[in-house]
Amino acid sequence: MTLNEYVLKRNGVPMGAAGSLSRNLRNAFGADSPKEFWKYWNPIWGYYLAGYVYLPLKNYLPAGLAVLITFAVSGALHDLAIGLLGRGWQGFITLWFVFMGLVVVVSGALGVRYAGLGFVGRVAMNGGHLAICFALAVLCRDWLLVSSAG
Repeated sequence: MTLNEYVLKRNGVPMGAAGSLSRNLRNAFGADSPKEFWKYWNPIWGYYLAGYVYLPLKNYLPAGLAVLITFAVSGALHDLAIGLLGRGWQGFITLWFVFMGLVVVVSGALGVRYAGLGFVGRVAMNGGHLAICFALAVLCRDWLLVSSAG
């Protein structure tokens, strides 16, 4: 599948079409599970992560572990980009993404769905999982900083 086909499949409109971004955001935040959220979030990035990280890993590892490693790689690439902008390696985004990957794996294993909540409820749940994972990453980072200073 080409990138253009992948984006069309995820967004329902061709890449770069009018309304593509708003449809992407509506699909992602209106998704009925964390797994579905990430299916729609940033389809261009997802295309490359799927093709070059997740699918090759899934040939050798259990799917859940492949998902977790894919999230870690994505976070590390985000941290690398920030580092190249002169901020140095922070590792924070990698940690945040690992937590988000854990949410995807665990919620998938438990069959968590929130389709019955309506659009606003699904937006709250999807935004909430991002915020909670961010808060956990902050707490872990702060704990690691305090532990290493003591």
